[in-house]
Amino acid sequence: QVQLVESGGGVVQPGSSLRLSCTASGLTFSNYGMGWFRQAPGKEREFVTSTSWGSSAKYYAPSVQGRFTISRDNAKSTVYLQMNSLRPADTAVYYCAASAAAGGPKDVQSYDYWGQGTQVTVSS
Repeated sequence: QVQLVESGGGVVQPGSSLRLSCTASGLTFSNYGMGWFRQAPGKEREFVTSTSWGSSAKYYAPSVQGRFTISRDNAKSTVYLQMNSLRPADTAVYYCAASAAAGGPKDVQSYDYWGQGTQVTVSS
């Protein structure tokens, strides 16, 4: 049984940083592209960032480019999302996802497994 478990969300002030973690089990982690998505109330789930199986390719949404960094540790079956200079518009539930398309696709439909999500709230 595949499980993706996110952690690290919370309530922070604008300009702050957070690091999200997502640990996978039940799959050969190094064979999967990994992505982070987010969903704000009343909005569709949107792409944030993704990485290929070996981290050679990384992709970012324009809204987070330069502020967020994705990384992965295949030995720990964990993917991270470092979020800096957080803004109120970053408030959402953040989901990690695993895709058999190992290149790290950007579309929701390409992901096979999803975590339960972790809430990030940016507010003064």
